[in-house]
Amino acid sequence: MSQSHPDVRILHLTPAAFHALADGDAATAATVIPVPVTPYLLGPECGPVWRMRAAQCDADPRAAAWVTGLIWAGSLNKAVGAAGFHGPPDSTGVVEIGYGIDPDHRGHGYARTALDDLLSRAIRDPRVNRVRVSISPDNVASRSLATGFGFRQIGEQWDTEDGLELVYERPARWPEVRCAIRRPADQRRLASLSR
Repeated sequence: MSQSHPDVRILHLTPAAFHALADGDAATAATVIPVPVTPYLLGPECGPVWRMRAAQCDADPRAAAWVTGLIWAGSLNKAVGAAGFHGPPDSTGVVEIGYGIDPDHRGHGYARTALDDLLSRAIRDPRVNRVRVSISPDNVASRSLATGFGFRQIGEQWDTEDGLELVYERPARWPEVRCAIRRPADQRRLASLSR
């Protein structure tokens, strides 16, 4: 059963760290990232995200405080995934969350803890009105996690790298959901209240 982890946090990265991860350069990553990272995070599956974030932070260094960071698990003393926003709030107050866990560490509550942390940050920032997440239709675990935190599907989109994605949103501040809602009746009530 998944659970929240009090020793998990998201570490923001520097442009040098984004470039090392994008290049799959383990030696440089070890010098610019304060925690060990798994081979998966340095591998080709994560490369496109790191390249995108490196370019984004090169263009606007202030974006580094918002975009994808590493999910550090203190009990394991290593990064087990990546999570963050796609960027600072847009002009309408929307931020989009993205997260991914190393396959060797899935099913242990790391995504749940990271999502909770990101939502808490969004709630605290007065510029943020809504939070969005885009999920592949076949990613049942991620869809279940998002709906458990009060996200409702509002549409779909085509991503040039990931293909079809279902788009989910929820208000940033209300209702503040600190843990996933598991009972269907609570999910229906939450959905009706957030319309």
